[in-house]
Amino acid sequence: MTLHLIKLCVGIDSIEHLATSDRAELRALKAARKPAELIHRTRSLPRRADEIVPGGSLYWVIKGAIQVRQSLVEIREAVDANGLACCDLVFAEKLVPVRPTPRRAFQGWRYLVADDAPPDLGKAWRGASQMPAEMRAELAALGLL
Repeated sequence: MTLHLIKLCVGIDSIEHLATSDRAELRALKAARKPAELIHRTRSLPRRADEIVPGGSLYWVIKGAIQVRQSLVEIREAVDANGLACCDLVFAEKLVPVRPTPRRAFQGWRYLVADDAPPDLGKAWRGASQMPAEMRAELAALGLL
């Protein structure tokens, strides 16, 4: 069974804001002639990394709800600027909107088993990612999304 990670998307207000931030990060990396890959650095390496990659995703909590996921491409050990061991979560650029699911704040990342992961919105809800986050959350609370 595939295992996923869930993490708070700090400083991001919406799926659109995350997409804009990702695009800006990739442009900056290309301009600096560095590998164009999206990385989130975290302190600890998931012990169950082999259950996450391939096939797992990073589910982002934005404004108190799981709203979007990005496929995890690689989980690798790294060293930060202070020489301390850390972990790089490398994920795909494509954002996949999911059914908004309320989630309380937490620190770090958590495992998310596939059965507990919110479903993708799918092709029928392609326009949902264009809706304001508040509207998506309200429609989800009503069971309409």
